[in-house]
Amino acid sequence: MGGAVVRRERVRFLGIPLRLTPIGARRLANFERNRRGAVSLRIFLLLFVASLFAELIANDRPLLVRYDGAFYAPFLVAYPETAFGGFFDTEADYHDPEVRALIEEKGWILWPPVPYRWDTVAKDLRGPAPSPPDARHWLGTDDQARDVLARVIYGFRISVLFGLALTLASSLIGVVMGAVQGWFGGWVDLGLQRFLEIWGGLPVLYLLIIIASFLTPGFWTLLGVMLLFSWMSLVDVVRAEFLRARNFDFVRAARALGASNAVLMFRHVLPNAMVSALTFLPFVLNGSITTLTSLDFLGFGLPPGSPSLGELLSQGKNNLQAPWLGLTGFVVVATMLSLLVFVGEAVRDAFDPRKTFR
Repeated sequence: MGGAVVRRERVRFLGIPLRLTPIGARRLANFERNRRGAVSLRIFLLLFVASLFAELIANDRPLLVRYDGAFYAPFLVAYPETAFGGFFDTEADYHDPEVRALIEEKGWILWPPVPYRWDTVAKDLRGPAPSPPDARHWLGTDDQARDVLARVIYGFRISVLFGLALTLASSLIGVVMGAVQGWFGGWVDLGLQRFLEIWGGLPVLYLLIIIASFLTPGFWTLLGVMLLFSWMSLVDVVRAEFLRARNFDFVRAARALGASNAVLMFRHVLPNAMVSALTFLPFVLNGSITTLTSLDFLGFGLPPGSPSLGELLSQGKNNLQAPWLGLTGFVVVATMLSLLVFVGEAVRDAFDPRKTFR
């Protein structure tokens, strides 16, 4: 006889049709019932998806140029000035009044909402940098005459992508380590617990600063360094779930039928342990973004000049006469972390067995 067929329910989440088991549908309903978390998730996803298309929102190259009956896409292709009737074979500077006059004489220019990139040095300032917000620079400029709004958009994208990559990698390692500890127990569990106590007792921030000081700064270098210490966040949770579930009746029955340790661990026990681990993921992501912002604020994070929220906060500290720098960095970081905390609370409610099986 074949196995029992699990009835699935049709639900919609964020406009996407899904087919879930009754338990999954109830968990999703519990998540949606937490209005603050559901709205926070929608706002966060909207901001994150928008930041993925930062080149279409903030760029010092036009989105589209029509010149002499032909169309050009400067944000994708670098065109020489001679393509628009100029004299130089170098890439056209579309902020140059002469180049703009040449194009507008035989066509038009379509600019993005923010006509600056994260590294564009503005040449139209009315005073010394940092300059206050105005009609062209909505959030002002920093001390190097770069548009703050453009740097916020690119910095938000880097922070979230870095946090997601670090969260996924550290969660994978943490789940495997916790599963090995909880399943085998004995000397394996004892030895790994003593290692975790020693490794977790190290001053992480100081070690990150020391390592980052003699390594070439970069996205992947910093990710690897932070991964050395961030994987321990889920070990204890998964270990406790494996210690609890390894003696359940269905696990003993599967072992009696000849199932291997790998099958028992990752097919039968891991789904139960992931319920607890998933509730911690938004908070792990929150911590990853906070650590990156802290290192950038101290000057040991991403390479100098990179669009970074921590670097923006550092500029606000160094330029107290320009309060828009510190206020912008604080509002962006506080909003992003608050949204993630609210999402984490909603996920916790969704997987709460008292609400799921009530």
